[in-house]
Amino acid sequence: MQVTNGEALLEKYNLKANDAILAGEKEAGIYDELVKEHKVTYVAGGAAQNTARGAAYILPPKSVVYTGAVGDDELAEQLKAANKREGLDEVYQVHKGEKTGACAVVITGHHRSLVTTLRIAEKFQTSHLSSPEVAPIVEGAKFFYMEGYFLTHGLEPALNLSNKSSTAGKTFVLNLSAPFVAQFFNAQIQKVLPYTDIVIGNEAEAEAYATAVGYVNVKDLPGIAKQIALLPKANPSRPRIVIFTQGADETILVAADKPEVHRTFSVNKLKDEEIVDTNGAGDAFGGGFMGALVAGKDLDTAVRAGHTLARACVQQIGPQYPWPKINIL
Repeated sequence: MQVTNGEALLEKYNLKANDAILAGEKEAGIYDELVKEHKVTYVAGGAAQNTARGAAYILPPKSVVYTGAVGDDELAEQLKAANKREGLDEVYQVHKGEKTGACAVVITGHHRSLVTTLRIAEKFQTSHLSSPEVAPIVEGAKFFYMEGYFLTHGLEPALNLSNKSSTAGKTFVLNLSAPFVAQFFNAQIQKVLPYTDIVIGNEAEAEAYATAVGYVNVKDLPGIAKQIALLPKANPSRPRIVIFTQGADETILVAADKPEVHRTFSVNKLKDEEIVDTNGAGDAFGGGFMGALVAGKDLDTAVRAGHTLARACVQQIGPQYPWPKINIL
Protein backbone atom coordinates (compact mmCIF):
# COMPACT_ATOMS: atom_id res chain seq x y z
CA MET A 1 0.00 0.00 0.00
CA GLN A 2 1.49 3.27 -1.15
CA VAL A 3 0.78 6.98 -0.61
CA THR A 4 2.39 10.14 -1.97
CA ASN A 5 3.09 13.49 -0.29
CA GLY A 6 3.67 11.71 2.98
CA GLU A 7 5.69 14.30 4.90
CA ALA A 8 3.19 14.39 7.78
CA LEU A 9 3.32 10.60 8.08
CA LEU A 10 7.10 10.66 8.27
CA GLU A 11 6.92 13.13 11.14
CA LYS A 12 4.12 11.35 12.98
CA TYR A 13 5.79 7.93 12.90
CA ASN A 14 9.37 9.25 13.11
CA LEU A 15 10.33 7.72 9.77
CA LYS A 16 13.26 8.59 7.52
CA ALA A 17 12.52 9.74 3.97
CA ASN A 18 14.67 7.06 2.30
CA ASP A 19 14.75 4.01 4.54
CA ALA A 20 13.26 0.58 5.23
CA ILE A 21 12.22 -0.78 8.64
CA LEU A 22 10.16 -3.55 10.19
CA ALA A 23 7.07 -2.20 11.92
CA GLY A 24 7.13 -2.18 15.70
CA GLU A 25 4.51 -1.02 18.18
CA LYS A 26 5.13 2.64 17.28
CA GLU A 27 4.42 2.05 13.59
CA ALA A 28 1.62 -0.52 13.93
CA GLY A 29 -1.13 2.04 13.35
CA ILE A 30 0.15 3.27 10.01
CA TYR A 31 -1.63 0.60 7.97
CA ASP A 32 -5.14 1.42 9.16
CA GLU A 33 -4.38 5.14 8.94
CA LEU A 34 -3.33 4.83 5.31
CA VAL A 35 -6.55 3.04 4.38
CA LYS A 36 -8.84 5.37 6.33
CA GLU A 37 -7.27 8.77 5.71
CA HIS A 38 -5.26 8.61 2.49
CA LYS A 39 -5.65 7.77 -1.16
CA VAL A 40 -3.79 4.46 -1.35
CA THR A 41 -2.34 2.73 -4.39
CA TYR A 42 -2.05 -1.04 -3.96
CA VAL A 43 0.95 -2.59 -5.69
CA ALA A 44 2.03 -6.23 -5.45
CA GLY A 45 5.34 -6.29 -3.64
CA GLY A 46 7.80 -8.22 -1.57
CA ALA A 47 11.44 -7.54 -2.44
CA ALA A 48 12.42 -10.95 -3.81
CA GLN A 49 9.06 -11.32 -5.51
CA ASN A 50 9.56 -7.96 -7.24
CA THR A 51 12.90 -9.25 -8.49
CA ALA A 52 11.42 -12.58 -9.56
CA ARG A 53 8.71 -10.75 -11.51
CA GLY A 54 11.43 -8.62 -13.11
CA ALA A 55 13.42 -11.67 -14.18
CA ALA A 56 10.25 -13.32 -15.50
CA TYR A 57 9.44 -10.11 -17.39
CA ILE A 58 12.47 -10.54 -19.63
CA LEU A 59 12.65 -14.34 -19.82
CA PRO A 60 10.50 -16.94 -21.63
CA PRO A 61 7.45 -18.27 -19.75
CA LYS A 62 8.07 -20.90 -17.05
CA SER A 63 11.65 -19.68 -16.47
CA VAL A 64 11.19 -18.31 -12.93
CA VAL A 65 9.42 -19.70 -9.86
CA TYR A 66 8.94 -17.86 -6.56
CA THR A 67 8.17 -19.29 -3.15
CA GLY A 68 7.26 -17.66 0.15
CA ALA A 69 4.58 -17.80 2.82
CA VAL A 70 1.20 -16.07 2.32
CA GLY A 71 -2.25 -16.11 3.88
CA ASP A 72 -5.48 -16.95 2.12
CA ASP A 73 -6.61 -13.34 1.74
CA GLU A 74 -7.08 -10.59 -0.84
CA LEU A 75 -3.45 -9.49 -0.64
CA ALA A 76 -2.33 -12.97 -1.70
CA GLU A 77 -4.71 -12.80 -4.64
CA GLN A 78 -3.16 -9.47 -5.68
CA LEU A 79 0.26 -11.12 -5.66
CA LYS A 80 -0.96 -13.98 -7.82
CA ALA A 81 -2.51 -11.57 -10.32
CA ALA A 82 0.75 -9.60 -10.61
CA ASN A 83 2.72 -12.81 -11.06
CA LYS A 84 0.43 -13.98 -13.83
CA ARG A 85 0.76 -10.64 -15.62
CA GLU A 86 4.55 -10.93 -15.74
CA GLY A 87 4.73 -14.69 -16.37
CA LEU A 88 6.01 -15.67 -12.92
CA ASP A 89 5.05 -19.05 -11.48
CA GLU A 90 4.60 -19.34 -7.72
CA VAL A 91 4.54 -22.21 -5.24
CA TYR A 92 3.40 -20.39 -2.12
CA GLN A 93 3.22 -21.96 1.29
CA VAL A 94 -0.37 -20.95 2.08
CA HIS A 95 -1.44 -20.62 5.72
CA LYS A 96 -5.20 -20.74 6.10
CA GLY A 97 -6.76 -18.00 8.19
CA GLU A 98 -3.58 -15.90 8.28
CA LYS A 99 -2.79 -12.46 6.84
CA THR A 100 -0.29 -11.93 4.03
CA GLY A 101 2.58 -9.58 4.81
CA ALA A 102 2.27 -5.95 3.77
CA CYS A 103 4.45 -2.89 3.33
CA ALA A 104 3.43 0.73 3.82
CA VAL A 105 5.30 2.89 1.32
CA VAL A 106 5.40 6.61 2.08
CA ILE A 107 6.53 8.68 -0.90
CA THR A 108 8.08 12.14 -0.46
CA GLY A 109 9.56 13.63 -3.61
CA HIS A 110 11.86 10.97 -5.11
CA HIS A 111 12.31 9.21 -1.74
CA ARG A 112 10.42 6.25 -0.33
CA SER A 113 10.11 5.10 3.26
CA LEU A 114 9.17 1.43 3.69
CA VAL A 115 7.43 0.11 6.81
CA THR A 116 6.97 -3.66 6.61
CA THR A 117 4.80 -5.97 8.66
CA LEU A 118 5.82 -9.56 7.94
CA ARG A 119 2.74 -11.29 9.35
CA ILE A 120 2.70 -14.86 8.01
CA ALA A 121 5.77 -14.25 5.80
CA GLU A 122 7.98 -14.91 8.83
CA LYS A 123 6.44 -18.36 9.30
CA PHE A 124 7.92 -19.89 6.13
CA GLN A 125 8.96 -23.46 6.95
CA THR A 126 12.01 -25.33 5.68
CA SER A 127 9.81 -28.38 5.11
CA HIS A 128 8.13 -26.54 2.22
CA LEU A 129 11.39 -26.76 0.24
CA SER A 130 11.23 -30.56 0.37
CA SER A 131 7.50 -30.78 -0.36
CA PRO A 132 6.36 -32.64 -3.52
CA GLU A 133 5.46 -29.31 -5.15
CA VAL A 134 8.75 -27.56 -4.47
CA ALA A 135 11.50 -30.18 -4.23
CA PRO A 136 11.62 -30.92 -8.00
CA ILE A 137 11.84 -27.18 -8.69
CA VAL A 138 14.75 -26.77 -6.28
CA GLU A 139 16.46 -29.76 -7.86
CA GLY A 140 16.03 -28.42 -11.39
CA ALA A 141 16.88 -24.76 -10.73
CA LYS A 142 20.30 -23.40 -11.71
CA PHE A 143 20.02 -19.99 -10.00
CA PHE A 144 18.67 -19.01 -6.57
CA TYR A 145 17.96 -15.48 -5.35
CA MET A 146 17.14 -14.47 -1.78
CA GLU A 147 16.34 -11.11 -0.21
CA GLY A 148 18.15 -10.05 2.95
CA TYR A 149 14.80 -9.43 4.65
CA PHE A 150 14.32 -13.19 4.80
CA LEU A 151 17.26 -13.48 7.19
CA THR A 152 15.36 -11.54 9.85
CA HIS A 153 13.24 -14.64 10.47
CA GLY A 154 14.30 -17.50 8.18
CA LEU A 155 17.91 -18.53 8.75
CA GLU A 156 17.23 -22.29 8.69
CA PRO A 157 15.62 -22.42 5.21
CA ALA A 158 18.18 -19.90 3.94
CA LEU A 159 21.06 -22.15 5.04
CA ASN A 160 19.28 -25.21 3.66
CA LEU A 161 18.88 -23.71 0.20
CA SER A 162 22.21 -21.89 -0.03
CA ASN A 163 24.12 -25.00 1.11
CA LYS A 164 22.36 -27.16 -1.48
CA SER A 165 23.12 -24.60 -4.18
CA SER A 166 26.80 -24.43 -3.26
CA THR A 167 27.21 -28.21 -3.03
CA ALA A 168 25.62 -28.67 -6.45
CA GLY A 169 27.74 -25.93 -8.04
CA LYS A 170 24.74 -23.71 -8.73
CA THR A 171 24.57 -19.92 -8.35
CA PHE A 172 23.19 -18.43 -5.12
CA VAL A 173 22.55 -14.68 -5.01
CA LEU A 174 21.93 -12.64 -1.83
CA ASN A 175 20.57 -9.09 -1.85
CA LEU A 176 21.28 -7.19 1.38
CA SER A 177 17.89 -5.45 0.92
CA ALA A 178 18.04 -2.76 3.62
CA PRO A 179 20.55 -1.02 5.92
CA PHE A 180 18.92 -2.42 9.07
CA VAL A 181 19.33 -5.96 7.71
CA ALA A 182 22.98 -5.41 6.87
CA GLN A 183 23.71 -3.95 10.30
CA PHE A 184 21.47 -5.69 12.83
CA PHE A 185 21.22 -9.13 11.21
CA ASN A 186 24.86 -9.34 10.21
CA ALA A 187 25.38 -12.55 12.16
CA GLN A 188 22.81 -14.25 9.94
CA ILE A 189 24.41 -12.79 6.82
CA GLN A 190 27.78 -14.16 7.86
CA LYS A 191 26.33 -17.67 8.15
CA VAL A 192 24.94 -17.56 4.59
CA LEU A 193 27.86 -15.76 2.90
CA PRO A 194 30.09 -18.88 2.61
CA TYR A 195 27.49 -20.36 0.25
CA THR A 196 26.81 -17.13 -1.63
CA ASP A 197 28.20 -16.53 -5.13
CA ILE A 198 26.88 -13.02 -5.76
CA VAL A 199 26.09 -10.27 -3.24
CA ILE A 200 24.03 -7.25 -4.30
CA GLY A 201 23.39 -4.09 -2.28
CA ASN A 202 23.24 -0.33 -2.47
CA GLU A 203 25.54 2.28 -0.97
CA ALA A 204 23.54 2.61 2.27
CA GLU A 205 23.49 -1.15 2.79
CA ALA A 206 27.23 -1.35 2.09
CA GLU A 207 27.91 1.31 4.71
CA ALA A 208 25.65 -0.43 7.24
CA TYR A 209 27.43 -3.73 6.62
CA ALA A 210 30.84 -2.09 7.03
CA THR A 211 29.70 -0.48 10.28
CA ALA A 212 28.46 -3.81 11.62
CA VAL A 213 31.75 -5.62 10.99
CA GLY A 214 33.96 -2.75 12.12
CA TYR A 215 35.55 -1.61 8.87
CA VAL A 216 37.49 1.64 9.30
CA ASN A 217 36.34 3.39 6.11
CA VAL A 218 32.62 2.77 5.82
CA LYS A 219 32.35 5.04 2.77
CA ASP A 220 34.87 3.08 0.67
CA LEU A 221 32.49 1.06 -1.51
CA PRO A 222 35.19 -0.68 -3.59
CA GLY A 223 37.04 -1.58 -0.40
CA ILE A 224 33.91 -2.98 1.25
CA ALA A 225 33.07 -4.94 -1.90
CA LYS A 226 36.59 -6.39 -1.94
CA GLN A 227 36.36 -7.44 1.72
CA ILE A 228 33.07 -9.27 1.11
CA ALA A 229 34.31 -10.84 -2.13
CA LEU A 230 37.33 -12.33 -0.38
CA LEU A 231 35.50 -13.84 2.60
CA PRO A 232 35.79 -17.66 2.90
CA LYS A 233 33.66 -19.54 0.40
CA ALA A 234 32.43 -23.14 0.50
CA ASN A 235 32.79 -23.50 -3.28
CA PRO A 236 36.02 -21.63 -4.12
CA SER A 237 35.88 -22.68 -7.78
CA ARG A 238 33.29 -19.96 -8.37
CA PRO A 239 34.78 -16.56 -7.33
CA ARG A 240 32.36 -14.42 -5.35
CA ILE A 241 31.09 -11.26 -7.04
CA VAL A 242 29.91 -8.17 -5.14
CA ILE A 243 27.81 -5.45 -6.76
CA PHE A 244 26.88 -2.12 -5.16
CA THR A 245 24.41 0.19 -6.87
CA GLN A 246 24.19 3.92 -6.08
CA GLY A 247 20.90 5.07 -7.53
CA ALA A 248 21.64 7.36 -10.46
CA ASP A 249 25.39 7.17 -9.78
CA GLU A 250 27.72 4.49 -11.09
CA THR A 251 27.44 0.84 -10.07
CA ILE A 252 30.54 -0.85 -8.61
CA LEU A 253 31.51 -4.49 -9.19
CA VAL A 254 34.34 -6.44 -7.56
CA ALA A 255 35.15 -10.11 -8.28
CA ALA A 256 37.23 -12.28 -5.96
CA ASP A 257 39.45 -13.51 -8.80
CA LYS A 258 40.57 -9.91 -9.47
CA PRO A 259 40.02 -8.21 -6.10
CA GLU A 260 42.36 -5.30 -6.74
CA VAL A 261 40.28 -4.19 -9.74
CA HIS A 262 36.90 -2.61 -9.16
CA ARG A 263 34.79 -2.05 -12.22
CA THR A 264 32.27 0.76 -12.61
CA PHE A 265 29.16 0.97 -14.78
CA SER A 266 27.62 4.34 -15.53
CA VAL A 267 23.87 4.86 -15.24
CA ASN A 268 21.73 6.42 -17.96
CA LYS A 269 20.13 9.07 -15.78
CA LEU A 270 16.55 10.23 -16.05
CA LYS A 271 15.40 13.81 -15.76
CA ASP A 272 13.64 14.64 -12.50
CA GLU A 273 10.31 15.03 -14.25
CA GLU A 274 10.65 11.53 -15.75
CA ILE A 275 10.89 9.87 -12.33
CA VAL A 276 7.51 8.74 -11.00
CA ASP A 277 8.45 6.53 -8.03
CA THR A 278 11.77 5.06 -6.88
CA ASN A 279 10.09 2.31 -4.84
CA GLY A 280 11.32 -1.05 -6.10
CA ALA A 281 14.23 0.29 -8.17
CA GLY A 282 16.75 -1.95 -6.42
CA ASP A 283 14.50 -4.98 -6.84
CA ALA A 284 14.13 -4.13 -10.53
CA PHE A 285 17.91 -3.98 -10.89
CA GLY A 286 18.07 -7.46 -9.38
CA GLY A 287 15.38 -8.66 -11.78
CA GLY A 288 17.16 -7.39 -14.85
CA PHE A 289 20.50 -8.68 -13.62
CA MET A 290 19.16 -12.15 -12.76
CA GLY A 291 17.14 -12.40 -15.96
CA ALA A 292 20.24 -11.69 -18.03
CA LEU A 293 22.33 -14.22 -16.09
CA VAL A 294 19.70 -16.92 -16.55
CA ALA A 295 19.59 -16.06 -20.26
CA GLY A 296 23.32 -16.82 -20.45
CA LYS A 297 24.57 -13.24 -20.75
CA ASP A 298 27.91 -12.04 -19.37
CA LEU A 299 28.28 -9.87 -16.25
CA ASP A 300 28.55 -6.61 -18.19
CA THR A 301 25.30 -7.30 -20.03
CA ALA A 302 23.62 -8.41 -16.80
CA VAL A 303 24.52 -5.19 -14.96
CA ARG A 304 23.29 -3.08 -17.87
CA ALA A 305 20.08 -5.10 -18.02
CA GLY A 306 19.61 -4.34 -14.33
CA HIS A 307 20.07 -0.65 -15.04
CA THR A 308 17.58 -0.75 -17.92
CA LEU A 309 14.85 -2.49 -15.93
CA ALA A 310 15.40 -0.24 -12.90
CA ARG A 311 15.18 2.82 -15.16
CA ALA A 312 11.88 1.53 -16.54
CA CYS A 313 10.57 0.70 -13.05
CA VAL A 314 11.06 4.19 -11.60
CA GLN A 315 8.87 5.56 -14.36
CA GLN A 316 5.96 3.46 -13.02
CA ILE A 317 3.95 3.66 -9.80
CA GLY A 318 5.50 1.22 -7.38
CA PRO A 319 7.58 -1.86 -8.23
CA GLN A 320 5.97 -2.51 -11.60
CA TYR A 321 7.24 -2.94 -15.16
CA PRO A 322 6.06 -1.30 -18.40
CA TRP A 323 3.30 -2.82 -20.44
CA PRO A 324 3.45 -3.62 -23.30
CA LYS A 325 6.83 -5.16 -22.60
CA ILE A 326 9.99 -3.34 -23.58
CA ASN A 327 13.18 -5.01 -24.78
CA ILE A 328 15.69 -5.35 -21.92
CA LEU A 329 18.33 -7.69 -23.35
